[in-house]
Amino acid sequence: MLSFRKRLALAHVSAIVVVMAVAAFGSYLVFSRNVHRELDAALLALAETEMGMLLSAGEGDTVIVHEAPPGPGAPSFVRLDRLVQIVDADGRVLARSSNLGEAQLPIPAVLRERLAAGETVFETLDGYGEEPTRMVSVPVPGRASLLAVQVAGSLDDVNRTVAMASVLFIILGGALLLALGAAGALITRRAFGAIDDVVRQAHRIGDANLGERLPHPGTRDEIGRLVDTLNDMLARIEQGMEAQRRFTSDASHELRSPLSRLRTELELALRRPREPAAYVETLRSSLEEVESLTLLVEELLVLARLDAGQERDAVETVSLNQLAEEALRRLEPLARERRLALSLAPASPVAARFARGAASLALANLLDNALKFSPPDTTVRVSLRADNEANEAVISVADSGPGIRGDEMPHLFERFYRGATARSDEKTPGLGLGLALSQAVVHAHGGRIEAANESGGGARFDMRLPLAVPGKP
Repeated sequence: MLSFRKRLALAHVSAIVVVMAVAAFGSYLVFSRNVHRELDAALLALAETEMGMLLSAGEGDTVIVHEAPPGPGAPSFVRLDRLVQIVDADGRVLARSSNLGEAQLPIPAVLRERLAAGETVFETLDGYGEEPTRMVSVPVPGRASLLAVQVAGSLDDVNRTVAMASVLFIILGGALLLALGAAGALITRRAFGAIDDVVRQAHRIGDANLGERLPHPGTRDEIGRLVDTLNDMLARIEQGMEAQRRFTSDASHELRSPLSRLRTELELALRRPREPAAYVETLRSSLEEVESLTLLVEELLVLARLDAGQERDAVETVSLNQLAEEALRRLEPLARERRLALSLAPASPVAARFARGAASLALANLLDNALKFSPPDTTVRVSLRADNEANEAVISVADSGPGIRGDEMPHLFERFYRGATARSDEKTPGLGLGLALSQAVVHAHGGRIEAANESGGGARFDMRLPLAVPGKP
């Protein structure tokens, strides 16, 4: 099978040939028609001149063809190669030009009938004389004894002119075809040369050198934009691979620590006989580690399904007022245990087009995160509003904790990322997956979570969901 480059060149040449053939043929027809029309106009002009002279003569005057008399006068080109003949109503030749000799122009019965009807007739005479001939027959009005004036001229010069024009068209067409073909080949070679460089570099890029990029042709044309798009895609792939490596490394680390602690506790318990109470304590500690591992694995599975596009719940109209009340009711015991208060600011009914389970999970994680970092005897505040300009429903969760450091803000939703406050306080539970999981769940259903610091201290998280429009399903 022909390569794309050859197919493109073939299509290019074929298109040029077709366009040029159509243009040349059309030009040939127009030129040929104009040249023949010029000859017809010259023949008709001579016939009308001769007819005018006949009409100006008297009824009984001798009918003659008005030619320049022979003699030493200056040479004239007026009637060169023109045959003139005057005929009566019966088709008899009354007068003829001297260059006709004893011959006569044809005047068949059909032609006489058309002339009698007042019609001017143009004809091409085949086989008349030594050259192809064009003839016009013009009826003479107002003279009953006269029928028509006939003027004929050679088509040889016309045909020769048309033939020369055809040769010229062919030469110009061939030259233009070669020029356009060479220009097309040069452009194609340059374009595909840049593509070949991109292909060779793309073959060399692998997992070990994802940081390399495709060579840019230096232009802002389609190929340049394609290379920019591919390089942007490579950058995203590199970032995704790097995130995947960090994720795998962090997950391995997070799994290794509880497993190591669990193994150590079990080995110590089995090293020597102990009292039943010591075994019970060891089992309880092991159970806590197993619960932590179970939670970690479940969150990792949810993130994996989200990455694969498999974690999609059905979208429905969700009352955020009801959703917030249910979330606060579930977390009320945990808040009392930590000497914290939960408050929901009064708000008008706000509804979103979202998956109820996803919104509930994300809101629960935001509330849990706020409870972790709020000092005792403070309040975690929840508020609702509809952002009609952005067409979004907003749930805000604010606390009175230490807030978010500026250098931590870009990494806040990364997986396994824990801020300086969480790392320094060993009593703060968590694996660094809650915010990442919430953001991933909300993103997967068309929303987003934004973080900011409150002016009076503490952090605020805004969960923005698509606003439900009344009357629309």
